[in-house]
Amino acid sequence: MTTLPWTPESWRTKVDAQAIAYDDDAALATAYARLRELPPLVTSWEITRLKALLADAQLGKRFLLQGGDCAETLADCRSPVIADKLKILLQMSLVMIHEGKRPVIRVGRLAGQYAKPRSKPVESRDGVVRPSYFGDMVNREDFSETGRRPDPDNMVVAYSHAAMTLNFIRSLSAGGFADVHHPEQWELSFFGGASVPSSLREEYEKTTRSLAEALRFMEVLGESTVEDLTRVDFYTSHEGLNLLYESAQTRQVPRREGWWDLTTHFPWIGERTRALDGAHIEYFRGIENPLGIKLGPTITTDQALRLIDALNPKNEPGKLALVTRMGATRVGDVLPGLVEGVKRAGRTVLWVCDPMHGNTQAAPSGIKTRDFDDVLREVETSFDVHEACGTHLGGVHFELTGEDVTECIGGAAGLTVDDLDRNYASACDPRLNYRQALEMGFRIAKRLARHGTAT
Repeated sequence: MTTLPWTPESWRTKVDAQAIAYDDDAALATAYARLRELPPLVTSWEITRLKALLADAQLGKRFLLQGGDCAETLADCRSPVIADKLKILLQMSLVMIHEGKRPVIRVGRLAGQYAKPRSKPVESRDGVVRPSYFGDMVNREDFSETGRRPDPDNMVVAYSHAAMTLNFIRSLSAGGFADVHHPEQWELSFFGGASVPSSLREEYEKTTRSLAEALRFMEVLGESTVEDLTRVDFYTSHEGLNLLYESAQTRQVPRREGWWDLTTHFPWIGERTRALDGAHIEYFRGIENPLGIKLGPTITTDQALRLIDALNPKNEPGKLALVTRMGATRVGDVLPGLVEGVKRAGRTVLWVCDPMHGNTQAAPSGIKTRDFDDVLREVETSFDVHEACGTHLGGVHFELTGEDVTECIGGAAGLTVDDLDRNYASACDPRLNYRQALEMGFRIAKRLARHGTAT
């Protein structure tokens, strides 16, 4: 296959499996030009720092925790919502640090997760056919003619909300919001409520006390690794679905080589857009950011190797994460051959488990849900596979929220299908709520503790 010279817009010569049918070319050109003029949302040195951390995770020296909303909405660009997302990631990482004895890389699905892939470009209701909801970056969930019309100006609006979210996150971090010496201050607003199982609350409180005491003891001894172990940096990620949005913010920077996607630190390519000859692979093969690529149960080793070579031809450490999303019933059959094939080929990748997308099911009411036990089983089976293959499961990728939603069943929360309509708030797919997410953090931490940190 002939590889043409890459530019930030060479993807336009390829087929975009999730292309948006905008009906106003002039408005689209205006929005695109405006995005190209606006300041970058992230910096190249932040991206470089994250790439180095991900390289450590490939070796088992760190662990990636990536999580957030299935689809961000503009309405949720509010301080309590953003703060609770950060807090649940902090709480989960805290227990992983305590049990696993290794630093955790925290990456939020936020400040840009405004676009969503759809299996069909249109939706029909009562004989009325309109465009599907592609996320607030494109149109609105409201099933009206105006709401479902793709509006290119929504890309600029999404950019502004991403910028506000990032500004708030950075302000919180600079102000000591995530001080690991005082993890008791990370409590979610309703963590002390009666709905939280006492065993879960007691285990978390025991962990925070133990870690705080350990930190104080290590600092008294002058332990130089405390800062590295407990450093709290936040990085952002989103699916790089809307290539107009991504390419408009793709730039060269002074004193660094290459092109950088400055909408986010860590974009990923979805299962629906990973065609080797498609627009998304063409765009992402040319940028310096670390990349994730979602791999479902139909992936073959040959396909995976061709994707790896297209996206990371130099076999650069920290560059590429293979995010497997097999489903609890398929992962044990598919993952071992894939891991062994990539290992034999000598490719350098970060293995990450996304246990959410392969475990979606329909409740009797027709609403989408996921079972905590299925999600946990895929995570644990992935750990088992990597242990058997002599490789590292270097991270997990969840759809979760710091809110008290009722979207996934099971876990210590004790939710059943009868509870789903109490607070089902997702704009797209079901998310773990804060209790389920924290319980998942404890389960993962215990697996990390079994093997310790790689040397």
